[in-house]
Amino acid sequence: MIDELLVRNIALISDAQISFAPGLTALTGETGAGKTALLSALKLLMGERADSSCVREGEAGALVQGRLYRSDADAEGFVVERRLSADGRSRVKIDGSLASVSELASQVRPLVDICGQHEHQRLLDTAYHLTMVDTWSRDTIAPAHAAYIAAFREYKRQLREYEELERAARTQGSRLEEARFCVERIEEVDPKPGELEELEEILPRAEHAEALATSANDAQEYLSGEGGALDALNSAIAELSRMGSVDAALAGFADELSGAAITMEDAAAELRRYRDSVDFDPADLASKHERLGALNALKRQFGPSMDDVFERYRQSSELLSLVNDSDARLARAKRLVDDSERILQDAAKKLARRRAAAGPRFCREVGKQLARLEMGSAELVWQVRDLDRKAWTESGSCSYELLYRSGAGLTPRPLRRVASGGELSRVMLACSVVLGEADGVSTMVFDEIDAGVGGATARSLASVLSDLARTHQVIVVTHTAQIAVAASRHYLVTKNSGAEVPVTSIAPITGDGRIEEIARMLSGDTEQVSIDHARALLEEAGTLD
Repeated sequence: MIDELLVRNIALISDAQISFAPGLTALTGETGAGKTALLSALKLLMGERADSSCVREGEAGALVQGRLYRSDADAEGFVVERRLSADGRSRVKIDGSLASVSELASQVRPLVDICGQHEHQRLLDTAYHLTMVDTWSRDTIAPAHAAYIAAFREYKRQLREYEELERAARTQGSRLEEARFCVERIEEVDPKPGELEELEEILPRAEHAEALATSANDAQEYLSGEGGALDALNSAIAELSRMGSVDAALAGFADELSGAAITMEDAAAELRRYRDSVDFDPADLASKHERLGALNALKRQFGPSMDDVFERYRQSSELLSLVNDSDARLARAKRLVDDSERILQDAAKKLARRRAAAGPRFCREVGKQLARLEMGSAELVWQVRDLDRKAWTESGSCSYELLYRSGAGLTPRPLRRVASGGELSRVMLACSVVLGEADGVSTMVFDEIDAGVGGATARSLASVLSDLARTHQVIVVTHTAQIAVAASRHYLVTKNSGAEVPVTSIAPITGDGRIEEIARMLSGDTEQVSIDHARALLEEAGTLD
């Protein structure tokens, strides 16, 4: 629902602020006063294409700002703003944050629908016809549609798997030979996870085994061999211990060196163990080099890493398995496709039956509203066409369209071909009344829906709009007094042509001002007879302030 609308420098509007009623709001005024400028502002707020010609002449830019509520439960609402410069640039804000035009459209367009004689209507989109019927009869259609969608997706999944198997089974020539060569080559080497890394770690030691053993042996001899460091150290300790009884300082040195001697003895023992542990086997070294070479060759062929080699092996093995076991797998997959097809067919028939029942009922209800609008024997006809199996979508197995027949005996035709602007607006009004709150649109804007009607038809139109206003916010641009008196809020659009650039003003009218405007709409003057007639209409409608 639109709560407030601020418009600056749009067409002839310099500055206007409008507060809309929850029910029916009427905008009236002389032809050419600038009512369409307000609709242009609403379209900008809905994310429609910006045109710099909308900017008021002589101004640098225009602004449209609105506060909207998504539902009756929405306590805070949200504020949208669109600025348009004279050079055509557009800026959008939603709740104070910069946004794109598409984001603006996604926020506002689902809440507001403009129905005018020259507007692109949702009613012209055949997909919306199905949406209306599904929405109107959701209690019976929604479960069937959900079951159909689930069956459709499952069928698509099974068909995809079958086609993948079929493609794999048909694989011939180089791809199959390449997979076979890959499997044979990798199985010939038989690499193990982590094997390459282990070889790269131990090979340097194996390559230098003899030198490592010699180094450890020489070091051990220098420490504990005859005439080695330990012999000299022990001699020093003995000499210091002998004189330690004379000077305690020398005894302290002897103790320190004794600790060093123990460390050297331990190191010599460890060196002996290390020397004995080194196994220099030329044949084993050659085998490790050969193994490393084989693994590196696999990396070059199928790498660049061993993980890539293992993945290539997995893919090639899977391909060969698919081909080798193709007949059995294909037969099993085909059975699953056939089973899912049967389930889908059943779901499609059930959904089609429910829509076939709901569509005509919806058309009959709309027809009742069309009769109230004095549209004679005009009616909607629910057309169903079975789709080719390949053309099925998640929407269903049939195409649907609401056709329009303006009189008995005439051939029903698509709405876009036979309905005039005024007729289309009234058909949309009738559909909206039937849908009630189910359509999800909170605000309906009608631009001169009363074109070409008067008298009893105008009264009927006002009655239907009042019914719609019970479930929607309705904004109507009208020249018909019978509709204007039904509104709970009334705005008068006037144009001051005396200024250098004409200025359109939009202001609420109540009391005597509203009575005078209704009188003008009735007879073009404000004579007492017209005033009395206007007052009587407002009193009858219960909207006299």
